[in-house]
Order: sequence, then C-alpha cells, then structure tokens
Amino acid sequence: MARGDMPSDDQIRTIAAATIEEQTQVWKKHKPRKNERTNWFAVANALAKRRIPFSAAKFDAEIAAKYGVEWHDDLFAPGDEDGRYTTNVEGFFGAQQEWLENSLPKGGVLVPQNEYGQPQLPKKAEHVYGKPGKNDITGYYLDPRTAEVKTVVYRVPVEKKAGKGTGKGSPETSPMPAKTRPDVTQKGNAIIGDLRTDALHEALHKHDIEDTTLIALLVLALGARNVTVQSGASEGRFDRETLCDALMEGGVLTADHALIRSAARKMLTAALSCRDNMSNSGIGARIAGETIGATLRLPSMATDEFLSCLSRQALEHEARQNGVRVEARVKDTRASLVAHFAGAVWHYPGALFKPTEAEVDDLRPIALSDQFPDEPHEPEFRGGENDEAADPELADAAD
Repeated sequence: MARGDMPSDDQIRTIAAATIEEQTQVWKKHKPRKNERTNWFAVANALAKRRIPFSAAKFDAEIAAKYGVEWHDDLFAPGDEDGRYTTNVEGFFGAQQEWLENSLPKGGVLVPQNEYGQPQLPKKAEHVYGKPGKNDITGYYLDPRTAEVKTVVYRVPVEKKAGKGTGKGSPETSPMPAKTRPDVTQKGNAIIGDLRTDALHEALHKHDIEDTTLIALLVLALGARNVTVQSGASEGRFDRETLCDALMEGGVLTADHALIRSAARKMLTAALSCRDNMSNSGIGARIAGETIGATLRLPSMATDEFLSCLSRQALEHEARQNGVRVEARVKDTRASLVAHFAGAVWHYPGALFKPTEAEVDDLRPIALSDQFPDEPHEPEFRGGENDEAADPELADAAD
C-alpha cells in the first residue's frame, strides 16, 4: 500500500462481499512475491459472484473440465436461447485464456492488462482507431467483465537508422523544435471550462429543445467520461462511449431518429438494472419497467427453484390465493403450485415492477425549481497573487 498498490473502489466492494474463507483461499493463490505488485484485478475476478453465460465460452468441454467449469441451467431463460451459465468466474477466465493462447491467428499477439483490465500497449505504440494497415498489429485480451475476446489494433513506429557518417553518439541532423508557449494557460482553460458549463446549463434550462434531441443528449450524458454506471448488462464505459460516438459522427449531433432511438434503448439497457447487487438502479428501474410494460416479459415463476425461496407462510398464502390445496409438507405444496400453473404463466406479486404503496410513500418529490434554479450561478474564479487576470482585457494588458 505504501507503493500505491491499492485496489479500485469496485474491486474493494467485490472483495468485501466475499466471505473470509473465500478471501483466504484466493489470497493464497494470488499473494504477490517480495517486491511484486498485487494483481487486484485477478483477486477481485476470482471473488466475483456473477454469472457468465455459456454463449461467451470459446473453449470445449475438455478445457472446461480442466478448470472446473460446470454449467447450470437458467430456468428463466427464453425457450429459444441456451440459458446455461457458470458461477466459476476464475475457472472460466482461465479456460478462456488457455483457448485464446492456443488459438491466436497469424500475426496476433496477447496484450497484457492493467489492474482495471484495460489493455496495455507497448511503449511508443500508437492506438489505431481506423482501418488497420498492413504493418499494424492486432492484440487480443479478455474483457474483464464478460470474459469475451476483445481486440485492439496498434502500430509501433519504426526507428530510423542512422545515416552514413552519423556516429552512435552524434546529434541528429534535424534540430528539436523549440517548445512554444501554449495559446491558453492552464488557468485560461479552467475559465473556458467554467464559462462553457454555465452557458450549457443555462441553454438546457431556457432553450426550446425537441424531444428527439433531448433523448440524444441524455444518451451522450450517460456515456460521458464523468459518469460511472454499474451496469446490469455487463456493459462498460467503452461500450457506452461507442454508442455516443455513433450519435456525433463528424462532431455534429445526428438527426437520424431511428439511430437515436436505437442508441437510447441500448444506453437504457446498460444503465437500468433490478439485479440484487451493486448494479441495482433502485426504484427508478422498477418504474421504468412498469412504464414500458416489462412485466409482460417476465417468465413464469411457478418453478421449484423459485418457490423454494418463499417462506412457508408466503407459499401457503399464494396457494390459497390461487385455489391450490395447502399440503402438510411444504415440498408437496410447492409441487401442487407447479402442477397447477403448468403451461400457464404465474408471477409472484412481490416480483412485479409496479412499486408498492409503501415504496411510493417513501418517495419524496422535490420541485424542479428547487433543484435547478432558473438563473444559473455566476462562475467564480479564484486565483493567487501571481495568477493572470481572469478578464481577457486585463490579461492582454498584463502581457
């Protein structure tokens, strides 16, 4: 820790959620040697309590058995999809990594990843965002959230050979360009940022904006660099940035309504979650689901797996409500409910999206006028005695 070797906030939450026994077991495997840094990404990954779908696996059954990856059936998955999944995150990543190492295409390389799972390119390498060239290199790595195989294209500049008569220690023929003072100082950029922000906020409050444009702006806001989303759909910051890039190609907000709607759906999918973990969006996701009729998409919960999660009191109450006989043994009552709703769809009332009266009472609406005053505040510039004047005219005079 004295060397700055600390896990990120997300990694700390993942580690803290695991039991002491799980932490001890994983730490024995990933404990660093002397003078080495801890691979917190690997530690948190091994302790993550999440499902990885079968569809993400590239490896075969032999490699799966080698790493102890077992597949379980998701009874709530749509009938036309393979709902198998595994909770052995560490084993899945190990199996996927072995497959990747053995299946690299010609010219492909494995790139290392930092503590956040992002690819680390070689020194002086340039990230290629456009169409790859003949001499560009394709690096492969595993997505830290989904274990899917990802690629990154980069090029390494070729060092020019020294010409004739140029000794090993002789200076280069072309002189280094002299450093020039930037047009705007750091404080000037801060002033520009404040002025832009206040103007942006005032325009958002007072200008007429079409609904489609507002939707597009909301998508851009959710994909902004200062926004962190604990996605329930395993979408990361780069996925959200990709959605935003599609809306502002050429530096102009698109007017394509179909593209905006598609991006909005995908961004909402990345942001809204009802999962019982740190990605939970709260009651807002429930209200969103109720608004768009998501209840119609809920699968039947009349399964032994779900009904076994109900207390005896709750189970017998649901049986009586649906005209099912309450048996002496709980397992028999469950079986009767499953048989009663065979071929039909039944939803546990507490699993619906609509908030309960108690949850609605807990909502305390605040007037928008209190949250966002009509008049934006004046930007405040604070500087020391040696700072340049904030007023441009005064700054010119100072020069």
